[in-house]
Amino acid sequence: THLVSVAGVHIEPMGLYAGKSASLDAIPDGGKVAVPNDPTNEGRALLLLEAQGLIKLKDSSNLEATPKDIAENPKNLEFVELEAANVPANLDEVDIAAINSNYALGAGLNPVEDALVIEAADSPYVNVLVVKEGSENNEAVQALVKALQSDTVKDFISSTYNGAVVPAF
Repeated sequence: THLVSVAGVHIEPMGLYAGKSASLDAIPDGGKVAVPNDPTNEGRALLLLEAQGLIKLKDSSNLEATPKDIAENPKNLEFVELEAANVPANLDEVDIAAINSNYALGAGLNPVEDALVIEAADSPYVNVLVVKEGSENNEAVQALVKALQSDTVKDFISSTYNGAVVPAF
């Protein structure tokens, strides 16, 4: 199946959350960092860690980076790769954890208030509506795009999630 993106809908920013370490500066040498183990989110987590100066990747444009792609790790961080939904449940076992907003919310965390750092609202990791190639201009698809990108949906996202989920339109 060939799928194509027809509309950006929302962003669920990834954040770094305190576990045993209360701040990024407090992470000890050899500290443990929980990251999602799926290719896209693991790379995204590593890029967020790199943006904080905790690691340096061999290629900062590689969204599919893994810990094997780390060129510099001055604190000798140990990476604990977990299924994304399980990362919040392991916060007390690690120094910090990279958690997607949807899983943070599900764990009772407030991404805007509880994350030590969080991706910016202009994060490129947009959740999109996709359709089978060739259906992009279908009347029903265009009606759905219009509805999803309406002021009503934007207001709902903004008022319901208060920055934990961000409209991408």
